Amino acid sequence: MLRRNWLYYFKEEETMGNTVIEKIIRHNTGKDVKPGDIVTVNVDRVMIHDIFIPFVGDKFEEMGFTKLWDPDKVVLIYDHLVPASQVDDTRHFHKGDEFAKKYGMKNVHRSDGICHQLMTEAGYVKPGDVVFGTDSHTTTYGCVGAFSSGIGYTEMASILGTGTMWIKVPETIKVVIEGELPKNVMSKDIILRLIGDLGADGATYRALEFSGSTVENMTVASRMTIANMAIEAGAKCALFTPDEKTAEYCEIELNDYQKSLKGDEDAKYLCTITYRAEDFVPVMACPSQVDKIRDTSVLEGTPIDQVFIGSCTNGRLEDLQAAAEVLKGKKVADYVKLIVTPASRKIYLQASKMGILDTLAEAGAMITHPGCGLCCGRAGGILSDGERVVATNNRNFLGRMGTSKVEIYLASPKTAAACAVAGKIVTPEV
Repeated sequence: MLRRNWLYYFKEEETMGNTVIEKIIRHNTGKDVKPGDIVTVNVDRVMIHDIFIPFVGDKFEEMGFTKLWDPDKVVLIYDHLVPASQVDDTRHFHKGDEFAKKYGMKNVHRSDGICHQLMTEAGYVKPGDVVFGTDSHTTTYGCVGAFSSGIGYTEMASILGTGTMWIKVPETIKVVIEGELPKNVMSKDIILRLIGDLGADGATYRALEFSGSTVENMTVASRMTIANMAIEAGAKCALFTPDEKTAEYCEIELNDYQKSLKGDEDAKYLCTITYRAEDFVPVMACPSQVDKIRDTSVLEGTPIDQVFIGSCTNGRLEDLQAAAEVLKGKKVADYVKLIVTPASRKIYLQASKMGILDTLAEAGAMITHPGCGLCCGRAGGILSDGERVVATNNRNFLGRMGTSKVEIYLASPKTAAACAVAGKIVTPEV
């Protein structure tokens, strides 16, 4: 049984300290803020992906704007529909290219990978930034200590014209994890467990702030997995304190403001949740609810038809490497398909150079072009009635990866790879 502690604080008096999200908003606006305040922030960067660009463009011109507030701060990424799997997909490419050319946009990625991977990988997001994107998993950039959140195309059109966005300052839930994780547990297991404990709406419009020795020892990639799935508990954003790992990843030297982005001891939190890392075990989100979390051990023996390793949640180099370690010298089970999709072209090339792709291919994996692929159900291995898939992405809703009668189990790359070899759900040994 996983041990966790929940401490709730409901203080009427004001405290002197601030949470991370309060510090970011205060720095951005120049005003002291508290949860519930409505403020207008100056936006540092925005991301638009291929699905939404036609609607953003139309709304932008409908609002009467004739120029972007700052073309250099706008990033357009084709990832969900690449390569096109339906005739109508090409319309999105044409509309996007027309908009970018008309308004002088230079930051356009047409085949480089998934938007959330590229935004940090390519250096568009820095610690302490305020960033919005037309995708709910924009919470991902909290891995480097940025306030990032998903919005709709109307809000995005407004930002393109004004460079500003109104928000309500969220309350913060503090998550503290101490200790060393078991070798068969990954950060994916942590965030799935947290979502199971909170529920799919347990953090709605709240910030999740992560700390503790386990978090400090995590790679930026592992933090990215957790920040990515924060939205699955309803969170407005997820935040990690920038450190030397962050600085190295972002290829910057942290300034005083960025170094200050940690929760103060006397900050006011809605609640504090604590875990011991040693108590975590491999888990899965069972069909068809992201908060229906079960220990993998109780699901062992369930037959599967397919495994997917990839997505903006778990398509990074360390994820592919973890899968390769499990698959080395082994073969994918008969009648089981294993699809691997790197999150970016850079990761694809790194994995190729390191021999990781060779290991995966020798085991029987089908390796696809970087992009969203099967995660969004547009291309690359959709399933049919009665089929069952173990996947490393972030959602298992009905109809997500094929028909409404497909069963989707969400898991870590280690667990997914072990299942591919066994042809059924198993607990990874490494």
